[in-house]
Amino acid sequence: MKTAIVIPARYASTRYPGKPLARLTLPSGETKSLIEMSWEAAMAVSGVDDVYVATDDDRIAAACAGFGAAVIMTSETCRNGTERCAEALAAGALDADLVVNLQGDAPLTPAWFVEDLIAAMRTDETAQVATPVLRCDAVTYGHFTEDRRAGRVGGTTAVFDVAGHALYFSKEVIPFIDPGKLPDPIPVFHHVGVYAYRAAALQAYTGWAPGRLETLEGLEQLRFVENGVPVACVEVEGRGRVFWELNNPSDIPRIEAALRAM
Repeated sequence: MKTAIVIPARYASTRYPGKPLARLTLPSGETKSLIEMSWEAAMAVSGVDDVYVATDDDRIAAACAGFGAAVIMTSETCRNGTERCAEALAAGALDADLVVNLQGDAPLTPAWFVEDLIAAMRTDETAQVATPVLRCDAVTYGHFTEDRRAGRVGGTTAVFDVAGHALYFSKEVIPFIDPGKLPDPIPVFHHVGVYAYRAAALQAYTGWAPGRLETLEGLEQLRFVENGVPVACVEVEGRGRVFWELNNPSDIPRIEAALRAM
């Protein structure tokens, strides 16, 4: 099963314009762009045939060429990363049986998150879409609740059934937990912004209009849920690593602190 990782990257983010080119300071004092760090995370994944950055912006394409990434140019009409991956596949720029969407704002994604996702898709030939979920530790749960108290839209949480199929994804912290009765382990799962799709699922996705829930939450994966396509939630282990995406400028210090801790 030929597998390609695609890193969708757009400049015109509503919450954080130019986010892929934002620079983070590494523990060495060196700085790197978010897109380069995300590409390095993708290149560390084993069992992958190709890695591409898919963008509609010449500035991002030029930056990627500077550090040696292969780039697929896509249109400005793509509304999210899944549509961008689908366009790359439909245009013939991408030769793969399995397409992994590793979003360009997640440089802390460990290689084993993606490797476990690919393994799950290889094991279950009926699965059309899969995505990793990570049980929150106290630090990550604190980031979620801190963001909500401050009125910031931060990470995404997921709830799923006994078979591991997604019931819902939300930018709210779900399920609700009484602040005075935080259980151990914490029953909140952080949705990791990585997806694995079979070609047929990507082709079907672009034929559906964005649904009501997708539009309200701003979460692309809800289009599958709203159209009755099961999304397999693959639980992954943090192994002591803190995972967080760069959603807002305030996340840069969090990610830099995690890099120092690593």
